[in-house]
Amino acid sequence: MSPADYFQTIEGELIDWRHLLHQHPELAYQEHWTADFIAEQLTRFGYAPHRGLGGTGVVASITRGEGPSIGLRADMDALPVEQQTGLPYASLNAGCMHACGHDGHVVMLLAAARWFAEHGQFSGTINFIFQPAEEGEAGAAAMLRDGLFETFPMREVYGLHNWPGLPEGQFAGRVGAQMAAFDTFEITLAGRGAHAAMPHMGQDVLLAAAHIQSQLQSIVARSVDPLQTAVVSVTQIHGGDSWNVLPADAVLRGCTRHLDAEVQQLIRERMAAVVAGVADSFGISAKLHYQPRYPATINTAREVGIAMAAAADVAGDDNAIEPPHPSMASEDFAFMLQQRPGAYLWLGAGSTNDGRVLHSARFDFNDRILTTGARWWVALALRALAD
Repeated sequence: MSPADYFQTIEGELIDWRHLLHQHPELAYQEHWTADFIAEQLTRFGYAPHRGLGGTGVVASITRGEGPSIGLRADMDALPVEQQTGLPYASLNAGCMHACGHDGHVVMLLAAARWFAEHGQFSGTINFIFQPAEEGEAGAAAMLRDGLFETFPMREVYGLHNWPGLPEGQFAGRVGAQMAAFDTFEITLAGRGAHAAMPHMGQDVLLAAAHIQSQLQSIVARSVDPLQTAVVSVTQIHGGDSWNVLPADAVLRGCTRHLDAEVQQLIRERMAAVVAGVADSFGISAKLHYQPRYPATINTAREVGIAMAAAADVAGDDNAIEPPHPSMASEDFAFMLQQRPGAYLWLGAGSTNDGRVLHSARFDFNDRILTTGARWWVALALRALAD
């Protein structure tokens, strides 16, 4: 039976799995129910799942013949978002929902694992990687620290993410940067508090914070090459708790995005200069804590070729496209791509008009692409092992 016919036959079961996972979302490193579900299904298919890499990660392998070893990865964590969809299968866990579609990612890879357990002639090893904690907590790095590539040697590794706004069923991938690097920062300010009616008696850290916020926006506008891409966003400013007191302390927090290590270093240096300069001009003390989080997601040429050929096999040449530019969002699959060649593709989820925006309280994974993604995983693995 062809993968297309096979997945059409079990599509209803795949949707049921997805809805069940959607009802039981779990945050980073807390994916115990999810890991149990994945391991139970893999065991039912005939695999011997390995558990514990990265805390809650699950890996299963199938080997036939003497060919190469490859990795196929899906993330499985949810987000701290209160769901507002009103769906009959909405989250049962208050304040937590699958707002990025990782429930669908798990199902597509499980479906491929099931197909390979029952069908397929190939020579090599396929490692199915179910990764925890993608959402800001670097679960990929945790699995690597725990010996993912040593325990399961693999020549290359692949990932896939549903992508609202891209036409339904269309695949998009590019050589080089597919997604941006992600860093966070915290700026703490300390001065002398005062009565709000007598600001001259103190040092206004809130005004200093406003100056820092404004000047940070000049970094991309005036220090980064216009042909490069970067974002500096202040997302939090905290200080004071009274109507008539100028506080002695304030904190700014935010994140940066970039595609190039030199741009990252430039941003870091210019941020330090801005903070020091404003602090000096206000006579206050200031400290910048800059934390690199995720590197850029860099696809390698050979693996992109394999992944896009598989996309064309499944969706046709017109639906296997190169996006004109990377996304400035970030993805911890980048850590795996730092250690192995590979490719990370987007699978179009269709229109965003009905609220299917990633990380939205109204998001829901598009069940119509479950079989498309499962077919792609199968086509990809067969092509990669034959190459």
